[in-house]
Amino acid sequence: MNYIFDGSYQGYLCCIFEAFERKEFDAIPTTSQQLENHIFSQKRQIYTDERKATRILTAMNKLIGLQNTKIFYHNFLSDSPSEWTNGFRLIVELFKSGKMNMQNYGRPDLLRIHQMIKKVSRERHRMKAFIRFVKSDTGLYTAIVEPDFNVLPLITDFFKNRFTDQQWLIYDIRRNYGFYYDCHRVEEVTSCAENDFQSANHLEIDLDPREKEFQHLWKTYFKSTTIESRKNLKLHLRHVPKRYWKYLTEKQ
Repeated sequence: MNYIFDGSYQGYLCCIFEAFERKEFDAIPTTSQQLENHIFSQKRQIYTDERKATRILTAMNKLIGLQNTKIFYHNFLSDSPSEWTNGFRLIVELFKSGKMNMQNYGRPDLLRIHQMIKKVSRERHRMKAFIRFVKSDTGLYTAIVEPDFNVLPLITDFFKNRFTDQQWLIYDIRRNYGFYYDCHRVEEVTSCAENDFQSANHLEIDLDPREKEFQHLWKTYFKSTTIESRKNLKLHLRHVPKRYWKYLTEKQ
């Protein structure tokens, strides 16, 4: 049985709730976009209910604690249907047995979830380092990203605390959503209010007149501090993978 949810973590938790309510413990959580249309496949639409999601979260916190509960959230942010299923199976087992040693790396399924959240954590760290903002003529700082995993929810507090006096928008073009900060609060957006986005994969911004000057200064500084004789491209690519280069000012 395929459980079709809206792609949110609350919807994912509602799949757990429905699985116990209907005794369908072998269900597979997925979205309508990811579901492979097989003629004989069974599917059930799962609607997001905040109360049901909260009940699942509260129960998980009581059984394994807040920190271990976060493991399943970070695993969900992997955006991988197979990892969603692995997490789903573990949560079902947790509620059936009433306990689980989350540090039991001898279990392949638990080892797998820890390996995945390590990858998610690495991507979060890279996003903090590689995000580059450009300033529009309206004063909005905009950054376009395309992370391998859905890590935007994990980095918004970092940028909110770092740029408290600036309006900014970080937009994930792979997943077509982002977060906007108006100097007071952060909110999720799916399209830009100022119509900066002409399409999901193309950005049109009227730059601040001095933005190009700042970009030129940064490129000049980057070039002047580079020691040609000490270049190590192999090591550089390990720390700054090439897929990020198109969003780095100094690489353009």
